[in-house]
Amino acid sequence: MPVENIPDRGIRFLLSVASLTIIIYGINQAQSFLISFLVAVFFAVLGTPPVLWLEKKSVPNVIAVLIVITGMISILLIAGAIVGASISSFFKELPVYQAHFKERIADFQLFLANKGIHGVDKLFLAYFNPESVMSLTGRLFAGLGSALSDILLILLTVAFILIEASTFPVKLRTVLGHPRQGFPQFTKFVDDMERYVLIHTVFSLATGLLIGIWMFIIDMDFPVIWGFLAFLLNYVPNVGSIIAAVPAVLLAFVQFGMGSMILTVAGYLVINFILGNVLEVMFMGQSLDLSTLVVFLSLVFWGSLLGPVGMVLCIPLSMTLKFACENNDDTKWIAELLASEIPAKATATK
Repeated sequence: MPVENIPDRGIRFLLSVASLTIIIYGINQAQSFLISFLVAVFFAVLGTPPVLWLEKKSVPNVIAVLIVITGMISILLIAGAIVGASISSFFKELPVYQAHFKERIADFQLFLANKGIHGVDKLFLAYFNPESVMSLTGRLFAGLGSALSDILLILLTVAFILIEASTFPVKLRTVLGHPRQGFPQFTKFVDDMERYVLIHTVFSLATGLLIGIWMFIIDMDFPVIWGFLAFLLNYVPNVGSIIAAVPAVLLAFVQFGMGSMILTVAGYLVINFILGNVLEVMFMGQSLDLSTLVVFLSLVFWGSLLGPVGMVLCIPLSMTLKFACENNDDTKWIAELLASEIPAKATATK
């Protein structure tokens, strides 16, 4: 590499770092707006297939959008009423569970004391009491609640996105001056994104439903909460299912003891393994082409930047970032770092 190109590359690198810092700062400052917009885009992705299906049945675009939006409002109202009532009742009962938990630990401490082991009660109450564990759950619900507080604005945004969805490719080709031009890379990206969101949502719903049914079968309190939490946190990669299981497992221990706790753990393991590791992989068909490390770091990065909504949407956001980097010669190396597969040219040099 010529020596004279080194300063130019250094300046470009510093400018890129400065630009990235400014963008991150801007995202942080516009967090509330961006969260509402991202939630609207997520709902729009879910609503696009039924809108397009209705249009194929000769339903006018505006009427199709109104039908889908009405369905979304109905689902949100029903789910919000049921889940909200369960959450309210749970937090009212939390002091009772706390007292029962201390009793369980006292019994467990007595058992261990007879075996010559002491101090376990302080360890359990410091790190495994229901109140501290459920604080994370409470923050998650609070963050999602604040994101949905502007629900009217979000649904209006969803409606406008859905109205424009079918005509946007035509408008884009007209603006670029190529009425018949195709956009294979962009089309593939949109299809992959839509496929991921829809399939993952269906399996998240199935996971939440089965967890709720299992909690009901073993007579756990508030099965609606545990089903909803399993559905919601199934969007969070790697750790979501574990976080969803911890409060339910602790409550099972408080409510019934060790036997019920083991049944709860078994139910979560079986349901999440079959749906998440077997069936969803079969239906997804192909990987997201994001390395495992990138998935974890994206969870931390988007979660710290956008809160619980960033954790839920970290995979779609990272897929979007990777697509943007792939289509720019100066940032292709970033896309290669994000990918799970080794680039072909690197493989050829081995």
